[in-house]
Amino acid sequence: MSEPDKETIPYHTLTNDEYEKVLALLGRKANATELAIFSAMWSEHCSYKSSKRYLSRFPTKGEHVIHGPGENAGVVDIGDGWVAAFKIESHNHPSYIEPFQGAATGVGGILRDIFTMGARPVALLNSLRFGPLDIPKNRYLMERVVAGIAAYGNCIGVPTIGGEIVFNETYSKNPLVNVFCLGIARKDEIVTAAAGGIGNPVIYVGSKTGRDGVHGATMASAELDASTEDRHTVQVGDPFTEKRLVEACLELIHSGALVGIQDMGAAGLTSSATEMADRGNCGIEINLDKIPLREEKITYEEIMISESQERMLLVAKKGHEKDVTAIFKKWDLDVAEIGRVTDDHIFRVKDKDQIVAEIPVKALTAEAPLYDRPVKEPRFQEMLLGLHIDGIAEPQSYSETLLTLLASPNFASKAWVYEQYDHMVQTNTVIAPGLGAAMIRLKGTQKALAMTTDGNSTYTLLNPYFGGAIAVAEAARNLACVGAKPIGMTNCLNFGNPERPETMWYLGLAVEGMADACTRFEIPVVSGNVSLYNETLGLGIYPTPIVGMVGLIDSADLIAHPLTPGFKASGEKIVLIGDTREELGGSAYLKIIHLQERGYPPNIDFDKEKTVQTLVREAAIAGLLTAAHDCSEGGLAMTLAECCLLSPAQVGGKVELAPPSIRTDGFLFGESQSRIVVTVKTTDFEQLKHRIESQNLPYTVLGETGGSGLDISIKDHPRASIHLSIDAMDAAYKHGLSDYFKDPAESD
Repeated sequence: MSEPDKETIPYHTLTNDEYEKVLALLGRKANATELAIFSAMWSEHCSYKSSKRYLSRFPTKGEHVIHGPGENAGVVDIGDGWVAAFKIESHNHPSYIEPFQGAATGVGGILRDIFTMGARPVALLNSLRFGPLDIPKNRYLMERVVAGIAAYGNCIGVPTIGGEIVFNETYSKNPLVNVFCLGIARKDEIVTAAAGGIGNPVIYVGSKTGRDGVHGATMASAELDASTEDRHTVQVGDPFTEKRLVEACLELIHSGALVGIQDMGAAGLTSSATEMADRGNCGIEINLDKIPLREEKITYEEIMISESQERMLLVAKKGHEKDVTAIFKKWDLDVAEIGRVTDDHIFRVKDKDQIVAEIPVKALTAEAPLYDRPVKEPRFQEMLLGLHIDGIAEPQSYSETLLTLLASPNFASKAWVYEQYDHMVQTNTVIAPGLGAAMIRLKGTQKALAMTTDGNSTYTLLNPYFGGAIAVAEAARNLACVGAKPIGMTNCLNFGNPERPETMWYLGLAVEGMADACTRFEIPVVSGNVSLYNETLGLGIYPTPIVGMVGLIDSADLIAHPLTPGFKASGEKIVLIGDTREELGGSAYLKIIHLQERGYPPNIDFDKEKTVQTLVREAAIAGLLTAAHDCSEGGLAMTLAECCLLSPAQVGGKVELAPPSIRTDGFLFGESQSRIVVTVKTTDFEQLKHRIESQNLPYTVLGETGGSGLDISIKDHPRASIHLSIDAMDAAYKHGLSDYFKDPAESD
């Protein structure tokens, strides 16, 4: 049987084989609305049909886990009757097509994932990727994405407290916009997205339905080309409506009238209704004639797959319809009873008495196609790993090399970005943006939560297993530096076209590396997102797994006096915990100074990594440390420079070293893992030394804090010395990114 003409059925994107499966499941021919529903639900974005077989590798259970993957967000127990709900999501394609609304609605969508669990959103982070800023289109994309994030978060009153931004040529046609949100709730107030109770009313709340976002899920499940840059596929957000929706939904949850609730996200009404029915092992019947619409001439298919924002679908307890209506009317939101829960396991769509679509729920969920796609190592992989280190010249001036790194957008201050975000709203922020892992206090308790987002696509390109593993390790290391114990993780897997065997090779190995690291570090994955088809005109991004991790702090001293990277006072010892190997492959130094992205990325020893993290965390809790900074991208020299630049008292550092056993540039700029630079008062040094030696960890006393700059001297190698004032470093660091967005009128 031939498939129907896609020109006459515009929302049908099924393959021939998938279309034949639809007919077999229905036992009849499907109409246009049903094909639109199947196309949305069987899209990569909704069904994870290419990645699901890999995701089962992740450990999902743990001491703190209440809800793992499968709900709107993961939920972890943080003690004293409190829980945290968190998740990270992508809005990549929409942010390329229409960057302001694409980013803004990415924030809106992740917020709804959190408050549908019954949790009040209290913190946002993001992980962004753009092409080089000397290209005007990339500057435009970044400026509008940042503006969209700021506008939505600031208006709704949720602080954006951290994140990361990376620039690379591979993201010029495919920027990545990954948004993380965390919310807090009482343990007994968490709700789920399952329908239940035969005959219970299905109620639509929020904004009216329009055409914005129609075809959004399928657009996100295909490569971009000139024909797909269609702005109607991008949703339009209204943060003020969302703020009212937050308050109304939380009030409803507290009222006791609710059975289940789901955000109308990707695939809109279709996904929310069918997923709720699937989780509740029941059916749902809805009536399109009762749905609040803002456009008159809108088709059945458009109603079903519209992704208009600020909308929720809920199931209420029968007899409480008036209570639900009163709450949403009070908050000036649309509310309409549009259907009921049924016992026939059918998703039925009607217009008055006319049946528009009638599909078994499992046909849209459990029976969605799953692919075991071919896997093939890229033919250029061996070439990428080939790094002839002897052909890499050491710098003529190590000081100038460090200044060049500091001035590059990947290392330069991101203040131009985070100063647009209100990071103090709600007054919970303890560690603000720009200082490593972010931290919020939990008012009324002696607890705080730290959180971070991390990922290195260059490592993943060169060795996807280690790239995935290091993303997990670096996130956990950042939490250790503020004294937090990791209690849960979310991830966003950003990859290219899964129909290319090379993409699946990267994806499979990256997941394996992440899963192994999570298992060894005992960090459960409680939520996540997969974003595939990040390609435009056949050009794909580097494989980019992003980790969002949450850690718990229950030390009153660390909350009152948080541990941050900057040097605090003169006369303290600077100690490097961990050892340095000659690992320049995939380093920022190699990329920025020598214009090469190649070589073996750093190796990682899981046991040593865990020991280093545990030691630093316990030393922080014991009050032995005055500063701690993860040593990663940019190497030891960059870490020390940032400790000076982030010093609240502008304290410098003096380092004197014996000649290293490896190349000097490898020692100063190599990116060996499992290293943390700490400072300790001289009176506490022996205690720290005893702790380090009792764990058989390598360490180096680098020198002492003090002075007005960074002075690194290497015996018998004066050319390798670095002597830079904080003012000179700050001039490079402060303007390396912001000058790209400087108003021409401000130029000299």
